[in-house]
Amino acid sequence: MTDISEPGLVVLDGAFGDKASVIRALAERFVAAGRATDVEQLFADAWKREEQSETGLPGGLAIPHCKSAAVIRPSLAVARLAPGVDFGEGDADLVFMIAAPDGAAEAHLVLLATLARSLMDDDFTGAIRAASTPEEVVAILDHALEESDEPEPEVVPPTDAASPASSARPVIVAVTACPTGIAHTYMAADALTAAAKRADVEFHVETQGSAGATPLDPAIIARAEAVIFAVDVDVRDKARFAGKPVIQVPVKRGIDESDKLVADAVAASHDPKAPRVAAGAESASSAAAATDESVGAKLKRWLLTGVSYMIPFVAGGGLLIAIGFLLGGYDITDNATEVVLGSTLWNLPAGGLGEYLGAVAFTIGAASMGFLVPALAGFIAYAIADRPGIAPGFTVGAIALLMNAGFLGGLVGGLLAGAVAYWIGRINAPRWLRGLMPVVIIPLGAGIVASGLMLIVLGGPIAWLMTTLNDWLSSLTGTGAVVLGLILGFMMAFDLGGPVNKVAYSFAVAGLGAGSVDNQFPWMIMGAVMAAGMVPPLAMALATVLDRKLFPAVERENGKAAWLLGAAFISEGAIPFAAADPLRVIPASILGGMTTGAICMAASVTSQAPHGGIFVFFAIGNLLWFVIAIAAGTVVSALAVIALKRWARKTPVALEAEPALVAA
Repeated sequence: MTDISEPGLVVLDGAFGDKASVIRALAERFVAAGRATDVEQLFADAWKREEQSETGLPGGLAIPHCKSAAVIRPSLAVARLAPGVDFGEGDADLVFMIAAPDGAAEAHLVLLATLARSLMDDDFTGAIRAASTPEEVVAILDHALEESDEPEPEVVPPTDAASPASSARPVIVAVTACPTGIAHTYMAADALTAAAKRADVEFHVETQGSAGATPLDPAIIARAEAVIFAVDVDVRDKARFAGKPVIQVPVKRGIDESDKLVADAVAASHDPKAPRVAAGAESASSAAAATDESVGAKLKRWLLTGVSYMIPFVAGGGLLIAIGFLLGGYDITDNATEVVLGSTLWNLPAGGLGEYLGAVAFTIGAASMGFLVPALAGFIAYAIADRPGIAPGFTVGAIALLMNAGFLGGLVGGLLAGAVAYWIGRINAPRWLRGLMPVVIIPLGAGIVASGLMLIVLGGPIAWLMTTLNDWLSSLTGTGAVVLGLILGFMMAFDLGGPVNKVAYSFAVAGLGAGSVDNQFPWMIMGAVMAAGMVPPLAMALATVLDRKLFPAVERENGKAAWLLGAAFISEGAIPFAAADPLRVIPASILGGMTTGAICMAASVTSQAPHGGIFVFFAIGNLLWFVIAIAAGTVVSALAVIALKRWARKTPVALEAEPALVAA
């Protein structure tokens, strides 16, 4: 008995309306079996993975899977459906849901990967379809594990591995990887291996999954005539394959179109114009995603990558500056450097220990904030051109800072540096030069072009635009500021951590470094954004208290957690409510968010911290109005959602039918 599954995790001939109902019902099974602690969290994690890429497979199969903090031990649930449910590849009648803890041991992940790979075996799936009891299904799963001691796919060997001339067969290598590294990674590897056998190709595959990865032998990579990247995430050490013709697709196509991919790789090996792995090519995840991405989607992903890497600098720096003001007073900005350099713990300044520690905190925070623009530019360039883009990106960011071009200069400079680095990296350099490309040629060339253009052409106009924008924002008072608060509140509550929410948050964070004692408007924007983002989960929590009968037991439990999530500025705490009832929860959340944003701007509430909610109270200016604004928005949203649920319903909660579970 492997303890990966049990009869209670098997549903035979269950009837469900859609795939969300299937995943939720199986999540409930995990919790009922004591293998997970929270249905909603497990469902949310599995659904997030499903939204990244649908998990349906040809042949009536689906394999939803995730890692989740709600999972206690790695487990597999099986649902045989009648009728089938569409998981993206037509109706699936067999659903295998894999759930693993965030920190699952490698041995357990190997077992889960082995089970996932068994789905490629028609005998295995046929036996599951023919099983008459849950116990029989568990026995089939155990037997599949006992038969496969080695999870890595078989390699199609050459006639003589040491002598490429001994075999006329093409040599193809591949890397497979998916976001969770449990299922699709290994299934794609198996499908490609089988396709290579059919095509009589020497084939070697590296699975970069959660169960560990054994890197391909450098000698094999050197002999390879082409490479297949079937990935949804970054390829580790991608530079190993520099110069090789490449076929790059999402991991799912490695399963669905394995024969075509092998044929395409063989054709690319003979095509001098075929795309190649560049020394400074973009990350695999970016390239895989780029297959179906619009220009706008790519641009958003690049910018948000830069913002996500920039936030730690802003978070640490902003909080330290706030602590500096708390300990040393607002006039610490005038003499912080002199105090730090001219004093010690044994030679305190006139203001005593508070002034000294305040100066130390302010100095460190200011240094951290000084990286805001370079980090933004550097990691935008990284998102476009991978590691070779970092150096020219940071450099052009520093130049933008020098030119007073601000975060807008960082955005433009990062895009420019990344584009130039990517273009240089696509050059098919001679083999002897490839080793120098990522460490010398690309950073040098991209740095000269991007930084030169920023200094000579772009810096001045962008600096003027930033000054004009800052002056306009600073001039907003009264009605203008309130309207801005309404807009920011709307955006923060619209999709609860989604793209619109992130745009508003990124705007606030990017401008945070421009705030000062004399210009607190950027801090006001941050205050309005953070307060409005706290409202949706707090409102849902309050609503479950005010009218418990309107919410099922699961949502009432979620409401208890939403108090803490909202207080910590985690807007996603309202997602379980919005997912279950979006047409009522989202409009109600928007009303509260707009109310809070408007009050914050009208009352000049400020925040020097980009995150933390009420727990960074010491970084909040006008704390009382901050609390009042949040309370007002929370009450408005809670009352609105209660009203909508009472008078805009089709079916009372008590009468809602649970998905049918018909066990044979």
